[in-house]
Amino acid sequence: MVGRNSGVPRVGFEHTPVPIAVRHLTGPVELPRVHGPHTHDFLVLVHVVRGGCVQRVDGRTWRLGEGDVFVVAPGAVVDHAGESASAPGELWSVTFPAEAVAPSSWRGHPLLAPFLGRHRGGGQRLAVPPADRAAWRERLGALHDELTHRRDGHAEAARAHLTLLLVALGRLVDDVPAESGDPLLAAVFAVVEERFAGPLSLRDVAAAVGLTPGHLTTVVRRGTGRTVQQWITERRMREARRLLVSTDLPVAEVGARVGYPDPGYFARRFRTAHGAPPARRRARPDG
Repeated sequence: MVGRNSGVPRVGFEHTPVPIAVRHLTGPVELPRVHGPHTHDFLVLVHVVRGGCVQRVDGRTWRLGEGDVFVVAPGAVVDHAGESASAPGELWSVTFPAEAVAPSSWRGHPLLAPFLGRHRGGGQRLAVPPADRAAWRERLGALHDELTHRRDGHAEAARAHLTLLLVALGRLVDDVPAESGDPLLAAVFAVVEERFAGPLSLRDVAAAVGLTPGHLTTVVRRGTGRTVQQWITERRMREARRLLVSTDLPVAEVGARVGYPDPGYFARRFRTAHGAPPARRRARPDG
């Protein structure tokens, strides 16, 4: 179902008794698609099991590889131009309208928060740790099974499986601060986002927002449950994970790019946060 919105085709979700659709694609499977830029009125989740694929959303090209999850928000401009019509390897695709989960505004629903993205765009890529990938396949397979065989209670079971899948998705980004209506917290996170790659301390953040370090610590802990330093570390670790799986930069260079110029100190902080050294996180390079 295709309509138009401001000159860009808009693809609507074809509603069924259960408003969830799952596709399991293996090998050179032809993907149904609208050529050229278009938008969706539904949410999209893609999980790559083997091989890779390319997604272009809101003008940004994302190259996905093994273990990646990619989500697309309603209204994002998707452009498949120049991409292969085949899906190499193996991937799962789940599509559903917001009302399958959120009866009111999807933007305020905690299970759908990952679809908001962190780059003011409608797409976001997340990495499933190798140890969790079998569980992801099981969840997707169970959802697909319910929608395929339609046994008694399949509608309720499908929604339950989708909910569990979205909980797992949310856990991939549970180190990202939730959106807050508090302008002070927003200012703190803006400073962390802008300056985490260089020298940054609680005192630096406090000076940037015009508070004493003690007062800022109280405000941030009360509003988020964590300290400013913990948020700085979380942001640095998140960027380190991204660089480790998406580039072939030496581990020492990764540390330097996320605010840890001392390779030994970076390795210790990473091990403390993840229980393993940085090199073990590097499951694959991402072109």
